[in-house]
Amino acid sequence: MKDTFSILILDDVQDNIYSLELLIEDLDINVHSALTANDAINTLMKEDIDLILCDIQMPDVDGFQFVEYIKKIDKLKDIPVIFITGIYDKDFYQKKGYDLGAIEYISKPIDDVLLTSKLKAYIELFNKNKQIKSSLEKANKLAVHNTKMASIGEMIGVISHQLKQPLNVLSIYCDDIKFAYTFNELNDEVINDFSENTKKQIHYMRDTIDGFLNFFKEDKHKNSFEIKKVIEKTKELLIPQIEMNQVEIETQILSNYTLNGIEMELSQVLINLITNSIQAFIEKDIKERNIEIISFTKNEKNYLVISDNAGGIEESNLEKIFDPYYTTKEDGTGIGLYMVKLVIKNSFNANLKIENSKNGVRFVIQF
Repeated sequence: MKDTFSILILDDVQDNIYSLELLIEDLDINVHSALTANDAINTLMKEDIDLILCDIQMPDVDGFQFVEYIKKIDKLKDIPVIFITGIYDKDFYQKKGYDLGAIEYISKPIDDVLLTSKLKAYIELFNKNKQIKSSLEKANKLAVHNTKMASIGEMIGVISHQLKQPLNVLSIYCDDIKFAYTFNELNDEVINDFSENTKKQIHYMRDTIDGFLNFFKEDKHKNSFEIKKVIEKTKELLIPQIEMNQVEIETQILSNYTLNGIEMELSQVLINLITNSIQAFIEKDIKERNIEIISFTKNEKNYLVISDNAGGIEESNLEKIFDPYYTTKEDGTGIGLYMVKLVIKNSFNANLKIENSKNGVRFVIQF
């Protein structure tokens, strides 16, 4: 930030410049001078000038024309101008000067006390403005820091939420291998299944972490993939939870359309929605647990619909369900559906709608 108030004196007579410099030499300011409008423009473009003292009667370009010109330049248009002249002291010319945006119009011979008093007032305003800017900069730095810390905390919460699912599945696989050992059923087939399935979950966690690291990058690499492939992979990842909780998932691939984006991000969306349904089945003690996933094309738009028979959501909560940190669960974070909305909107430029169906809730994604 600039520390010292700077003035530019524009006058085609060098003696007049010297006289003004003598009048204001006791003030703590930087003084620049120019004999022509062109020289003045060059100085204004190179230096940070806070005030212009400008003569009016000059050859080639007079003071009025000069001010009219700089008011059209974004960098210069807000610099205050004081006209100082011994010629145009009539009301008509003063009005013209003020109409052009001049803040003062001082006639010669110059009252040195009046001039220095006015300059001191502008310098005081400059210093106060400098203090305000300094305070704002400090406040902005603090706000940026706090925002970064909040973003980090939010991202940790999101990653934690996304990793709970594969960790739960890994826990189930560990229990299975323990039971197999206890009942003397541990054989090559059980070990191979355990190795294959746990690696899938570990790879999913790795891809999830990598996905979050790349989520906010504008240049992240996207690929074309079939919707059917994502649905099948997601169901495969969730097999332990689906079987343990006795959930039936029916898929109807009425249209196997192709999307452009990141396959893992859409898989995370499906995992969030399916897991929410499973949790709703458990909380409401639903006996027959059905989830339906349908993909179809209508009116040149592609749709993915995920619905369940878990009883639906209270109408008063439907509009809030995608808000960050809003949750109806006792141990919920309110992050899962918020991330679902972000991914659908930002990564796939798609629309997401939630509605209650006859027996449960329905999520409709329109690509």
